[in-house]
Amino acid sequence: MKALHTKQSEILTLLKENSDNPLTIKDLSTAAGIDSPGVLYHHLRQLEKKGYLKRNPNNSKDYVVLDKPEASVVYVGKYGDAQCGPEGILLDESPEEYIPIASSLLRFPASEAFIVDAKGDSMEPKIYEGDVVIAKRQNSAENNDLVVCSYNERVMIKKLILGASGVGLYSLNSQKHPIISIDSSESFFIAGVVKNILSYNLR
Repeated sequence: MKALHTKQSEILTLLKENSDNPLTIKDLSTAAGIDSPGVLYHHLRQLEKKGYLKRNPNNSKDYVVLDKPEASVVYVGKYGDAQCGPEGILLDESPEEYIPIASSLLRFPASEAFIVDAKGDSMEPKIYEGDVVIAKRQNSAENNDLVVCSYNERVMIKKLILGASGVGLYSLNSQKHPIISIDSSESFFIAGVVKNILSYNLR
């Protein structure tokens, strides 16, 4: 484990204690007794480099504090294909393989990540067939999130729409028909929320 500067330990404690109501950079600076924004950002970057902190660069209140630092490269379980279209396979409990991923790519703990390969064209132009999709494992999602889900035993990647009429699964390709008003008699669950898309295809 990489040693922490005294001020970095203090910052980490403040971030943990306020995770439910995150501090602004200004408030964090005041609480940590750091007058210079540059010095504060230096310590935050060091906490990221040492694997104790994951931050959204576009939102200072969006961060995750890790109890144990992550290695620079982590191995994430790959679960086969998720159809961006009408067919797919059901996720099981055993990954096909483990893929090495730079932990800096993930803005959440690597232990919560899984990988699927995209198939089909219904999520173009955001996701293309052959893209590697990294999702955060969770069973709920916000409106408009892209999710990896199982619908009637078909695994797919869709945009989740929560409306008055119920749950809807939409494609980004306007030529594809949505699945709307999923009722209680149908088998549906969310496996995770799409967080990263790695493309190896030339557009």
